[in-house]
Amino acid sequence: MEAKTFGYCRVSSADQNEDRQVQAMLDLEINERDIFIDKLSGRNFDRPMYQAMKAQLRKGDLLVIKSIDRLGRNYKQICDEWREITNEIGADIRVIDLPLLDTTRTDGLIGRVISDIVLQLLGYVAEQERAFIKQRQAEGIACAKAKGKKLGRPAIKYPNNWEETYNTWKDKQITAREAMKRLGIKPTSFYKLVKLYEKEKE
Repeated sequence: MEAKTFGYCRVSSADQNEDRQVQAMLDLEINERDIFIDKLSGRNFDRPMYQAMKAQLRKGDLLVIKSIDRLGRNYKQICDEWREITNEIGADIRVIDLPLLDTTRTDGLIGRVISDIVLQLLGYVAEQERAFIKQRQAEGIACAKAKGKKLGRPAIKYPNNWEETYNTWKDKQITAREAMKRLGIKPTSFYKLVKLYEKEKE
């Protein structure tokens, strides 16, 4: 059976545009019917079009993606998926934006080894970046606390006419909408204050 080339594109949500990725596949003369598109998060590989494409992959076939993050976001999962496709299925993978990740460039085994090393390096860099971000966030929080800054959303304050308006509303003399209007607050804030106020009175 003649080897086939498949293209895989992914955007994170339905309102994002995949045209740039699709055009890159068409420029490589990949048949439009062999281009699979998911509009889902890349946090795992439980995506219908990806699984449909993978089910068609055979030994000697080629999977093309525009960039490595279109395949997924979790580098451990990417590495596992990459090895399954290249080692167990026996297909090749080419990442357009990163020529080093192309198992067709050299002899099969060497190409896969090089790609594996590059993937491991990318995974390490991604993990380190995540660790640095968490560290910077923790340092920022610690610094803000040391300066006496309050973090998170500011607490909702009772309006000056709260007690009068609350009692009028509680006595069913006015509607909740009228109470919110008098207090100048939104429904979520109103009911949060009601809950807080009634808890304080217990």
